Amino acid sequence: MSAGPTTDPRSWFRGNRRVPRPRLRLVCFPHAGGGPHLFRTWPSHLPEDVEVLAVCYPGRQDRLSEPGIDRMEPLADLISRALSERADVPLALFGHSMGALVAYEVAVRLPGDAVSALLVSAHPAPHRMPPPSAEPPTDDELLHAMAGLGGTDPALLAHEGMRDLVLPALRADHELLRAYRPRNPAVVDIPVTGYLGEDDPLAGPPDLAAWADLTTGGFGTCVLPGGHFYLVPAERELVTDMSARLAQLPPRLARPRSDPRETSPCP
Repeated sequence: MSAGPTTDPRSWFRGNRRVPRPRLRLVCFPHAGGGPHLFRTWPSHLPEDVEVLAVCYPGRQDRLSEPGIDRMEPLADLISRALSERADVPLALFGHSMGALVAYEVAVRLPGDAVSALLVSAHPAPHRMPPPSAEPPTDDELLHAMAGLGGTDPALLAHEGMRDLVLPALRADHELLRAYRPRNPAVVDIPVTGYLGEDDPLAGPPDLAAWADLTTGGFGTCVLPGGHFYLVPAERELVTDMSARLAQLPPRLARPRSDPRETSPCP
């Protein structure tokens, strides 16, 4: 684990489209082993007054020299501190897979009126996570699982140099997930929307529905075609649905407009 990761927003966040006066900042948290490149084309599907910031965890892209962080508490603490400097406009937090948990923990740590919505994707709610395996997986098992889910080209992971680049961050993220089992997850007072690929082997509708237990601000779901990485082929549909939901939220005072557990249709 890194001895002293920075809280400088320039290190933690990446953006491909600068918005001079954003109405909203959509902050995107990648999956285990993932980086901000997953969200590079999202601005093209969003209104011009929405700014996209993608989180870059230590140990990847231009932060390769920094060791990964293998516990949730320091990671969420550091991101929330860095993000507090970008909270001059309302924030919406989107997290995919492991990123859903990180986004949730960051939302818990930020000031009460900073976050207008939490959008979680392809991961069970914290209190529904299964017990960790007795032994951590080997490097080959980690890489095989990552490739099997569709997150990375298997041919790339077969290359020794690529394996050496990917494994440290992936191992830190996996250890974070093994250790993260909050006993009493905090309840947030913001709208939460859960997204899921209909063929995801790691999360199902009951896992997604459990996120409703962690909010008093309203809950909805959207299921799209695809597996664990449905958000790649269904990017336009996902971002369009998110944009429509976010457009209905009054800044900083987001409240549900219907039944708290309503499931809304996807476009």
